[in-house]
Amino acid sequence: MAKLAGIAFAILVIATINFTLVHSAPGDPALVIAGQSGATDAEFIDNIRRDYGLDQPWFVQYANYIKKVVTLDLGYSIRQRADVSTLIMERLGPTLLLTISAFLLSLIGGVVFGAFAGLRQGSWRDLAISLVALILYATPVFWLGLMLVLVFSINLGWLPAFGYVDIRAAGFGPWHYALDVARHLVLPAVTLSAIYMAVYTRLMRASLIEVSHEDHVKTARAKGLSEGRILRGHMLRNAAGPVVTFAGLQAGALIGGAVVVETVFSWPGLGRLTFDSVTARDYPVLLGLFLVMSVLVIVINLLTDLIHRLVDPRIGAQ
Repeated sequence: MAKLAGIAFAILVIATINFTLVHSAPGDPALVIAGQSGATDAEFIDNIRRDYGLDQPWFVQYANYIKKVVTLDLGYSIRQRADVSTLIMERLGPTLLLTISAFLLSLIGGVVFGAFAGLRQGSWRDLAISLVALILYATPVFWLGLMLVLVFSINLGWLPAFGYVDIRAAGFGPWHYALDVARHLVLPAVTLSAIYMAVYTRLMRASLIEVSHEDHVKTARAKGLSEGRILRGHMLRNAAGPVVTFAGLQAGALIGGAVVVETVFSWPGLGRLTFDSVTARDYPVLLGLFLVMSVLVIVINLLTDLIHRLVDPRIGAQ
């Protein structure tokens, strides 16, 4: 119960910060709407402000916003003339698919490659993995995405370059539809996970090297246990703990990076909707998006905590 109360309080604080930042940003959504409508007279702009409550004092707008958040009402889009909840739910599935896939890919890949490097410290395999990880860490996300499109879509023709699914896929049955979505997912997920996989690889390598010199590993070897049993039972779990913890802390950056990746690959998720809403100064949509993304970060952290408990059973026993 205390944990749920803490999560609710955190969401309330995040909602307050989001409201303050969005309304402090330059730009007037009423002017944007008036410009799109082709009318710029003062009376028309005043009517827009009154219709959307933009003429009310700051604290009144804030109180109305918090009331809506408590009742799970995210408001109405100024630009798209639709409920914010509807707009977000239409884009939530693709973003969850992309973000969770990239999170698991980066975490699993980082642990596996880091373990390969750490077990052969100083070998050519260690140097190769460390070099690739360093290059990926220094590579801009948008550039990596464009290069993957150039190689695997344009030159080789193996994977689709943009979009979420082919419009003809639904006509061939659910399995064909799921396979087509998976093909479209490969390049965005690899692009989004690459930099984090590089970080987790280096962290796993360093953690495994440190664990290999601890007393309990030396004791296990002195007892005559096989190297495979020592690796599985004494080294990997202890070394993977810090990686999983750090991955949870990086969840917010992962969702933030989805904005760039979804824009590059025309992925119809929350990131693309965020970009469009920023350019249109659509305050209700931005507030709804920031709130939902904050909740997603909390959910991913809870998922990370669950993975950490599976990796290290001692945490669940406390």
